[in-house]
Order: sequence, then C-alpha cells, then structure tokens
Amino acid sequence: QVQLVESGGGLVQAGGSLRLACAASGFTFSNFAMGWFRQAPGKDREFVAAISWNGGSSTYYANSVKGRFTISRDNAKNTVYLQMNSLKPEDTAAYYCARSKYGSSAKLGQAGEYAYWGQGTQVTVSS
Repeated sequence: QVQLVESGGGLVQAGGSLRLACAASGFTFSNFAMGWFRQAPGKDREFVAAISWNGGSSTYYANSVKGRFTISRDNAKNTVYLQMNSLKPEDTAAYYCARSKYGSSAKLGQAGEYAYWGQGTQVTVSS
C-alpha cells in the first residue's frame, strides 16, 4: 500500500534552516508529482510547494515561501525533500507530504489533486 513518511521537523530559531524528507513506498515514485502542504493550529491546510513527476523539471511554490524554500526529489531513493531556509515564526506548522492523483496536473497547488498524505512532521520556529 502507499506510504508516505515525513521526517526532519523540529524546533529552530528564526532565520535558521531545516530540511524535511518524505520517504515514499508502495507505488512507482517517478510517475507522480509530489507536494508539500502545511497546517498551523486553527488554520486551513495550505499549499507550500510541488514538484513534477519523472525528473522533477518543474517546481511550484506558494508566494509566502518563494525564494526561501526549495523542493527536490531523488527518484532513486523514492524521496522528496523540502529545504527550508530563512525560517520565520509564521512558518510554524505541521508539514505534510502528499502524492498527486496523476502524473501531472495544472492544479498542484490544490489539496484535491492529491490522493495520499503522510502523517506530518512538526516545524516550530521561535522568534
């Protein structure tokens, strides 16, 4: 069965960096776009970043993280990463990895385009 397991979350000071990883199994990883979403307490889940299938030649970012976060994938390791730099307190949230329903989509910023989700990893940024 499809499994997505996030890791790498933690507590960091503002301005610091973290690298999240999502290990995938149970499907042909290179055939699907992957995304990262986050949810802060009392707020809706929001899109963070996505990467296209296969070689990951296309990446997409929320405006709030553009220039600070980088999504990448290693198809040999069935893993997608989220490098987060210049972290801010408003980045505090649970971060979720997700697998798209299809190989490609024009709507990777929408949660409805994803079929499977990980359990999440907590990121806390102190001021």
